[in-house]
Amino acid sequence: MAYTWDNRVAFVVRYLYDIDNNGYLDSHDFQCLALRTCVLEGKGDCSAARLQKYQNIMINLWEEISRLADFDKDGTVSVEEFKQAVKNTCVGKKYEDFPQAMKAFIETNFRMIDINADGLMGIEEFRYDCIQRMVVEDIKVIDDAYNSLLNDDDRRKGGISLSRYQELFAQFLADQNENCPASLLFGPLEL
Repeated sequence: MAYTWDNRVAFVVRYLYDIDNNGYLDSHDFQCLALRTCVLEGKGDCSAARLQKYQNIMINLWEEISRLADFDKDGTVSVEEFKQAVKNTCVGKKYEDFPQAMKAFIETNFRMIDINADGLMGIEEFRYDCIQRMVVEDIKVIDDAYNSLLNDDDRRKGGISLSRYQELFAQFLADQNENCPASLLFGPLEL
C-alpha cells in the first residue's frame, strides 16, 4: 500500500512541498522552499542572486499549482486537490508534457540532490536525500531502493543523470500502477 499512486502523490505534498508541515500547500511553503533550495544548493551559501532565482521558480510553481489545484479558491491546496490536479495534468503523460513550473521544480530538486555537481545522483547523494525525510534503521533499504532505479545506462554512467531523474519523476507521478518502476525514487515510502 505504501507505493500506491495516492500515497506517492501524498508523499510529494508532505515531503517535497509542505515545508511548514501544516497539511496543505500555500504561498508560505513556496517562499520557504525557495530559501531552502538556495541554501542547500549553495551548501550553506545563500547569495542574493541565487535566492532571487529560486524565489522566481517557486513563486511560478505556487501560482501554477494554485491555478491547477485550488479548486475552491481558498488560497490553499489540500492533498486531495493536489491529487486531482496531478491526475488532470500528469497521469499518463511524459515529462515533456508536464506543466512548465513543475518541470523547473524537478530540475531544481535534482540540483539540490547532486551535492558534488557532477551531473549524476550517486548512491551517497541518494542516501543523503532519503535520510533527511525518513526514519531508517538499515541503510540497505535505501541502497536497495537506489539500485532498483538503475538501468544499464545508469550503471555505466555511475549514477542517475538529470534526464533520467526527469523520466523517473514523471513515472512516479504519471504511472498509477502500484508496481511503477520509479516508485522508490525517494526511497522506501511510508503510509
